[in-house]
Amino acid sequence: MSQAQKEVYNQAIPLDKRRSGVLLHPTSLPGPYANGVLGEDAYRFVDFLETAGFSIWQTLPLGPTHGDGSPYQSLSVHAGNPKLIDLQWIVDKGWLEEQDFHHCLADVFGRAQCILLAFNAFHKICEEDGHDADCVAFAQFIEEQAFWLDDYALYCALKKEHQQKSWLDWPEEIKNRRKKALDKAKVQLKNEIFYYQFEQYLFFSQWLSLKDYANNKGVYLFGDLPIFVAHDSADVWAQRKFFKLDKQGESDVVAGVPPDYFSATGQRWGNPHYQWDVIEKEKFSWWVERIKTQQYLFDLVRIDHFRGFEASWEIPAEEETAINGQWVKSPGKKLLTALYKAYPDLSLVAEDLGIITAEVDELREEFNLPGMKILQFAFSGEASNPYLPHNHQVNSVVYTGTHDNDTTLSWIENLNEDEKQNIRQYFNFPYDPLNQVMMSRTMASVAKLAILPLQDLMNLGEGYRMNTPGTVEGNWQWRFSWDQLSDEAKSSARQMNVIFGRL
Repeated sequence: MSQAQKEVYNQAIPLDKRRSGVLLHPTSLPGPYANGVLGEDAYRFVDFLETAGFSIWQTLPLGPTHGDGSPYQSLSVHAGNPKLIDLQWIVDKGWLEEQDFHHCLADVFGRAQCILLAFNAFHKICEEDGHDADCVAFAQFIEEQAFWLDDYALYCALKKEHQQKSWLDWPEEIKNRRKKALDKAKVQLKNEIFYYQFEQYLFFSQWLSLKDYANNKGVYLFGDLPIFVAHDSADVWAQRKFFKLDKQGESDVVAGVPPDYFSATGQRWGNPHYQWDVIEKEKFSWWVERIKTQQYLFDLVRIDHFRGFEASWEIPAEEETAINGQWVKSPGKKLLTALYKAYPDLSLVAEDLGIITAEVDELREEFNLPGMKILQFAFSGEASNPYLPHNHQVNSVVYTGTHDNDTTLSWIENLNEDEKQNIRQYFNFPYDPLNQVMMSRTMASVAKLAILPLQDLMNLGEGYRMNTPGTVEGNWQWRFSWDQLSDEAKSSARQMNVIFGRL
């Protein structure tokens, strides 16, 4: 493929010029709820990005999570996390009484109960006036999103009916989607199904309103798409044929990565692997539909573990770690060709960290996808390290660190003196604070896109990281407060954007 042919791919905004952005998951926004929501603080954050000269807001995946809160193990590849729904927005719509809203804030009763009250009020409005604009919009949403919403709403209703158990533990006729049993469930659980559809309508309405506000401010939303799907999810339950499962729905092999920078025993994620021959036979329609939702929600999407599009690490299900496994080839070229045929303006970034082969690089380059450069990975002592700034490429996205890294300040504080001196010598900067230099050099990189985690902008040290790979406790909980984001930090950020041509 010629360079001219390659450049047909991935040329849409926001990969059209030098830009910068901030990595912050919406759950980390401040506010009165147990986690951040798509309300006043989300809009205020967009205002901050515009003022500081950033034009990208990068998030983690937005799907509904399991009990551990990980956005990388979602109940659906399409749905939004209902915990992000702003109840004040519902009050403003007139579907929730102020008194009930304050009861929600005070934990007199939970968020789900508040949304149920709003649902009942909304349902009554629609029964009395089917031409109400919101009722019409809701009906249209159900129709347009039926390709995933019907299965998801039924799955959620059944999960509630069976005390939140995995679909693997449901009665056989429901677990195996016998038509008669499903038809009966749809009748019995009609109101619950309608509720979960309404819940998604709230999320999508609020997210798209925020996206419109951000885009009008010159800020683009950068999403994150996990390559694999949670075993206990609406997607696997509804479309088992696309996954490597036995007749009972169990996995013989599970996904993960072999030992790497993050873990000496690798990472055993536990997700089912794709049945690629079946997916390919159906012209990658499952993936095309998945990307359709991402196109709807985001301006730019990162493919997490892009390496899996070339080959993925299959671990025998009985193994407790990811050490023992094998690489199995994937039809990445055919898949990406199908995606770009369906969406010519698709804008993707490849997360190409870890064990990367020449074949993975070739696949990424063939479709003109930017890879990732992490400065915290750069200082191994070898001048050939691809993460060192002098080895960066224009078609890449550079970070001080990602959601899987410690904050840069904490990372530096935990280095020994020789390691710190190596950084000082490389940057010819003999003074502290080195974390400020790391941010500056990230912004100075030739990479077309530079992303800074908000923790780094706020100069936060130990105890403020988002996730520690290979662990299950204490992750995905970090939140910031506005007083941590000083005027000096805002001014410094804008100055870097001006100096390094990213404004």
